[in-house]
Amino acid sequence: MHDNLIILAGGMSSRMKKNSTSNSLSKEEEIQANERSKSLISVGNDGRPLLDYLLFNAKKAGYKNIFIVINEKATLFKELYGQKKENNPFHDLSISFAIQYIPENREKPFGTADAVFQTVEQFPELNHQQYTICNSDNLYSEKSLKILRETKNKNAFISYDRDALHFSTDKILGFAVMNLDSENYLKSIIEKPSEAIANKHKDSLGKIRVSMNIFKFDGESMFSYLKNCPVNPVRNEKELPTVVLNRVKDDSKAFLGIPISEHVPDLTSKEDISTIKEYLKNHYPKNLSW
Repeated sequence: MHDNLIILAGGMSSRMKKNSTSNSLSKEEEIQANERSKSLISVGNDGRPLLDYLLFNAKKAGYKNIFIVINEKATLFKELYGQKKENNPFHDLSISFAIQYIPENREKPFGTADAVFQTVEQFPELNHQQYTICNSDNLYSEKSLKILRETKNKNAFISYDRDALHFSTDKILGFAVMNLDSENYLKSIIEKPSEAIANKHKDSLGKIRVSMNIFKFDGESMFSYLKNCPVNPVRNEKELPTVVLNRVKDDSKAFLGIPISEHVPDLTSKEDISTIKEYLKNHYPKNLSW
C-alpha cells in the first residue's frame, strides 16, 4: 500500500485547442478550452475544474501525496493548488509540483515517460517507494485508484473492459488492446488492431481489455526503464507503454492487469466539455464533501 499519486498535466492540450463544430460552448468555455490546461477547464459544479474531482476521488481512495506534473508556464495550477514547489495543503492532501521541462530542440514535451522520469528526478524519494500514475484529463474512479493503491503487486495497471467505456466507435477502435496471459499478466500491447485481431485477444472473461493510462510503478525496479526509455519513432515521444513493455520483456510477470468494467469520463476535445459537465452534474454533489 502506498500514498503517492503522480498526475500528468504537462501536455500542450493540442487536441483541445482545435476548432470545434459544437455550438454548445459558451464564450468563456471557448476561451478556457483554448488557453487552459484541459484539467483546469471549469466543467464542474460551481465552476470547479475537472482536476478537483480527480483529487477528490484520490483522497477518498486514500492517497495523501500528490505530484502534479506541469509545464514551465502553467501558473494557474499554483494559483489554485498552492504556490510552493512541494507540500501545499489542499483538503488534507499534500500537493507538490514537478516541472516537465522541454528540451531545447523541441517545441512540445517529450512524452509521458519523460514526464514521470523528470518527476522522480525532482523527487528522488519516489525511487524508493511505490506510486500510481494517471492522466489529468481522465476522471478515474475512487475504485480504480484504490485498487492500484492497495494491490500487493509491485507493478500493475487497470485493465478496462472496452465495451464498458461508452465512447464513440471511432474512439474505441483507436485504443490499443492489452494482450494478457491466463493470469492477467501483460504480454504485449497491440496498437489500433482490427476488430478481427482484437477479438483474438479477449481475456479469460471474454472481454477485450484496454488501458486508460493508469499504472502502479515500483520506484526501485522501474527507474532504469524510465531513464532509458527509447523514443517512439512514429510519435517522437518517450511513452509510458514503452516503459511498461520493456519491463515485461525482462520479466513476464512484471505487470498485472486488474480487470474493471466501468466508464472513464474523458476530456480530450471541445466536444467532450458538455458531456463531462452533464456527467459531473449527475454523479457528484454540488458541494464536494472533502
